[in-house]
Amino acid sequence: MAKIIKNGTIVTAADTYIADVLIENGIVAGIGLNLEVPGAEIVDASGCYVFPGGVDPHTHLDMLFGGTVTADDFESGTIAAAYGGTTTVIDFCLTTKGQPLQSAVDTWHNKSQDKAVIDYSFHLMVSELNDRVLGELPQIIEQEGITSLKVFMAYKNTFQADDGVLYKTLQAAKREGALVMVHAENGDVIEYLVEQALAAGNTDPIYHALTRPPELEGEATGRAAYLTELTDSQLYVVHVTCAEAAWKIAEARKKGLRVYGETCPQYLVLDQTALEKPDFEGAKYVWSPPLREQWNQDVLWDALWNGSLQTIGSDQCSFDFKGQKELGRGDFSKIPNGGPTIEDRFSLLYSEGVQKGRISLNKFVDIISTSSAKLFGLFPQKGTIAIGSDADIVIFDPSVERTLSAATHHMKVDYNAFEGFEVKGEPVSVLSRGEFVIRDKQFVGQAGAGQYLHRKRFEAETAFPAKAEISGGVV
Repeated sequence: MAKIIKNGTIVTAADTYIADVLIENGIVAGIGLNLEVPGAEIVDASGCYVFPGGVDPHTHLDMLFGGTVTADDFESGTIAAAYGGTTTVIDFCLTTKGQPLQSAVDTWHNKSQDKAVIDYSFHLMVSELNDRVLGELPQIIEQEGITSLKVFMAYKNTFQADDGVLYKTLQAAKREGALVMVHAENGDVIEYLVEQALAAGNTDPIYHALTRPPELEGEATGRAAYLTELTDSQLYVVHVTCAEAAWKIAEARKKGLRVYGETCPQYLVLDQTALEKPDFEGAKYVWSPPLREQWNQDVLWDALWNGSLQTIGSDQCSFDFKGQKELGRGDFSKIPNGGPTIEDRFSLLYSEGVQKGRISLNKFVDIISTSSAKLFGLFPQKGTIAIGSDADIVIFDPSVERTLSAATHHMKVDYNAFEGFEVKGEPVSVLSRGEFVIRDKQFVGQAGAGQYLHRKRFEAETAFPAKAEISGGVV
């Protein structure tokens, strides 16, 4: 049945205006005033914004890490995402050295099949780049539509790849039309600092942050940018946490390099003192890279505003405090890294960004949805409200005031990283390809309704210019 969303204010990355939205066969079929279609269902959006569905470019669902598996899988994780206004997620396929790339992709298809309630796609981790892997990559990119490759510069002896692998991955990405993503920290030095801390008896969660100083994130970010310049390739730095890394990205973009950056909600609103909470509570806030000193938040907000950072990913990687985070009691290096953020990404960016005057309403849509769709080969199918685009739509009430809490969230994890946070604004109803997933704040979707997305190859001119205006003290 056709639907017409009426009485709302449509907001895209470019425009804000009042109009009706006609949805037919899962796509936006018309936009205009006083639209009428016999038999169409009327959806009243009075007093609400009508946003394109959020695109979360960074999730880890049903992932093994540190000897345990994330609390949220593709069903609970995507339900929570939908409640939070996200209609597309891109998860990470983790590969194993010596094993075919296709086996990792197949594993992630098995994890997500018949579970996801919203649309999804995958990035592919690259841990080695030999002749076998080079031979497999073109087929994976073409047949699976996986056009982004992840390289870890940290987690020595588990995920970390050396600079030669990163360099060859950048070369391959340039040739094949893929975007290289890096976790930018100097894993070799971190490994040494962790050994030193434990030998000195420093085992509490705060030492997770103290052994991963911001200088090592900045150094790795700069090194990756230089290799990108050398290969004339394209780079996306995930979960930027600090001034040192933001400055390196801004510097690279000022030179005209195709270097892009993402931050996450936790780095915009939480700081390093959370890891000092007593009774091991600080373990709830162990991410990599870690939370930073509070002053870095202003630098990150500035970088989002001026365009030197383009996206916000949740880096959803939830582990229960009891029984999972507690694995690191007495040894901070054994605390599973990650936190529950997929549900609150959208509202936190709106409340802390738009409501507090840090970003505009249109910039909010760009950061939460449009830029990710462009960078990862989904635009204009995703990331906007336009005729012919998928009808992924969020009806958002900006007047609601609420408190974030584990008591009311929809993730399976036993705590909320933003417990007690007061936010303004809430998704009321969420549609994926024209069908309600959330209706009047109730889940009405179906496991398995989400579709796997075959993404287009990276094209810089289709995304947006690399060079950003540098202002506000970022450089």
